[in-house]
Order: sequence, then C-alpha cells, then structure tokens
Amino acid sequence: MNAALRNHPGPIPATVTVPLWVHVLTDGQTGAPDTAVREQVNVLNRAYAGGYGGADTGVRFALRGITRTENRDWFRNPLGMEDPMKSGLRRGGSETLNLYVSQLSELVLGYATYPNWYAGNPSQDGVVIDWRTLPGGALRNFNMGFTGVHEIGHWLGLVHTFENGCSEPGDSVDDTPFQATPTEGCPERRDSCTAPGEDPIHNFMDYAHDRCMNQFTAGQGLRMRRAWVTYRGGVAGAQTRSSMVSGLLGTQAGQAPFAPPRPYTGMAASLYLPRGRG
Repeated sequence: MNAALRNHPGPIPATVTVPLWVHVLTDGQTGAPDTAVREQVNVLNRAYAGGYGGADTGVRFALRGITRTENRDWFRNPLGMEDPMKSGLRRGGSETLNLYVSQLSELVLGYATYPNWYAGNPSQDGVVIDWRTLPGGALRNFNMGFTGVHEIGHWLGLVHTFENGCSEPGDSVDDTPFQATPTEGCPERRDSCTAPGEDPIHNFMDYAHDRCMNQFTAGQGLRMRRAWVTYRGGVAGAQTRSSMVSGLLGTQAGQAPFAPPRPYTGMAASLYLPRGRG
C-alpha cells in the first residue's frame, strides 16, 4: 500500500465524502438503538473534522441508511459468521463504507479491512464494531464512539501509530512520532523511542482509553485522502458506484427498511488484548 500511495499520480482532493451504510445486528432483545447510531455518525464527522482537537482530515461521512437485522449468530459471533453476514448485508462498491454493529467478545472492540484489500475480496470490505462502544454505551473507558473512529481510520488506509515500533517507516506518516508499543489507559505523557517527539498518545490510531483520544494529524488526513483516490474514490469507485444506486432502499430478509436521512455535513491486524482495538 505504501508504494501504491507514493506512486499515485493523480491530484489529492482537499475533501472526501464517504457514503455510509450502518448495519445493526440484534439477537431480538439486545442491540444498538438508532439514536446511538446517529450519534456515532455525529462523532465520526466531528472527529475527522478536528472537532475534538488536532487537524481537520478533510474526510466526512454521509449516512445513506440504517438496516436492522435480527440474527443471534451474526450478533454474537460476527467474526465467525463474517461471510454470510457481509454477503447478506453489504451495500455499494469500493467507495461505500459498510459499518456492522454487533457484539464482539471480551477480547476485541472492533476490526476493519484495509483499502488495498478491496480488489481481492470486495464482499468482505468494511468495519465491524461492538455496539457497546457507541456513544453512551456500556463499555467503560471505550464508550465515546472512538472505536468506530479508529477502525474507520484503518478502512481509509491508516495503520497504528505504534506500527513498526521505533523503526522506519513507523506508521508511514511524517507528523506522527515513533512509538514503541500501544498506549494503555490515559497517561499524561509518554516517550518510548529515542527519535524526536513524544508518543502520540492522544491520536485516534493508538490504543488509549477514549477519554484520552482527541486527534488526527494533517499527515494522516493526507494519507487517507490519497488512499481514497488510489483505492476507493477513483477508478475502482467509479466501476462499482452504480451498484449502490440500484438497491439503495431494498429490503432484505429479516431487515426493516430505513429511508435515508439527509446526509450529515480479512480484518486490520486485530490485536487480541483485553478491550483491544483492531
């Protein structure tokens, strides 16, 4: 992916708007309410606009619709049931973010696919998060909606800030200092590498508690927009965009249709630690 992003010849847009479908899984009694989903979308747009701190990445999300599916197996075991779940629910092409909201195990909060994986396995493209990580959710320290922010960063081409530790190329973003290991909890400061700069413990692509996260960098924004035109919004997106329009309001078995509101202005290296993010 790094080589493809470096060699991409086209202009990089200043802004990108990502069409978003949210697929809520339930077991018939438990699952995310639509109000929490809408608040999650608000959090995404605020985080990627720099509204909590840091840089405006130029990325925005336009909610196209919400589906609700009652399926206990998909709800309780989205990783094990990934093929039928995504095949049955996925909308759109490479340019469309499909966010699946289910209940994961105690060991992981969410996971995502990278943009360069799309061509090889388009049906698996998307992001899966635990419904209890949505704003106001039940997971202490991880209930401000920032798991979704983090995992979608992977979907847009970012890796963890601690990628490659203190060694080149790190996370391949120039304005995020090297970081030896993931951040735990919410420390006041941390400097784990001898290279200049303290650890980016407040970055959304680290593993800190939600209350400690508040920013992307300008370099991360540029990388996401570059990945967008390389893998999602360019030729690949144009080839598949028509499929999104054809079935926008279709109802699938077990789903309730949801009219789109006005638009809001394989897995990414999951680390299986207690309350770990992918």
